[in-house]
Amino acid sequence: MSRLYKEDHDDWLTVCLKYLLFVFNLLFWLGGAAVMAVGFWTLVDKSDYLSLLESSAFAVSAYILILAGVLVMVTGFLGCCAVIREQRSCLSMYFSCLLLIFLIELVAGVLAYVYYQQLSEELKQHLNQTMTSSYAQQGKDSITQAVDRLQQDFKCCGSNSSSDWLHSVYVTSPEGGDRVVPDSCCKTPTPECGQRDHPSNIYKVEGGCITKLEQYLADHLLIIGAVGIGVACLQICGMIFTCCLHRRIKLDPY
Repeated sequence: MSRLYKEDHDDWLTVCLKYLLFVFNLLFWLGGAAVMAVGFWTLVDKSDYLSLLESSAFAVSAYILILAGVLVMVTGFLGCCAVIREQRSCLSMYFSCLLLIFLIELVAGVLAYVYYQQLSEELKQHLNQTMTSSYAQQGKDSITQAVDRLQQDFKCCGSNSSSDWLHSVYVTSPEGGDRVVPDSCCKTPTPECGQRDHPSNIYKVEGGCITKLEQYLADHLLIIGAVGIGVACLQICGMIFTCCLHRRIKLDPY
């Protein structure tokens, strides 16, 4: 009687672990879709801003997120197959995939944290030089579009202030057309509106575009970190469930 009860109890534990893994794989698959969506969002919707950055760490973090998202979704399908087939070899492969994805996300998290620490210094050193020396220059169309979008989206003018443009190659050249700032600095952009830099005409923001862009990128890195941590917690739970089911299958010919 005691032995029969133990066998029923063991079978019940195995079935519970299987259902837990099924639920986990559903959440894991959704988490993978979220990770991949954040990565694509960074590269597609915010690609203009990436051209203004000297370092590629921000873009690399996004690519790693996309890779992790794809692996997560594939691994979720593999996990369901492993649970249905109840083979220890499949569960071992599934556990290895979870561990690999966890390490990839860990690398992305470290990159994001390191870049967050050097973000302010990089913007101070390179943004002003990029804006003043490359804006509206031949072969620099992507930077020109990025600067115009930056100033319009964040309602700012110049890297630190609007006076930064007085030393730019564009404003001091004949192509500037007596402008003191680019037309994208204007509150209502019209041709040659940049010839007048009165506060009623252009954006005068304390700290300039550097402050705005730095805050935006910092917030975006926090989103990347939050999504990564959430999926990583799911993975830890999944690895625990997988180990438990692996052990049950080893003990019982369920």
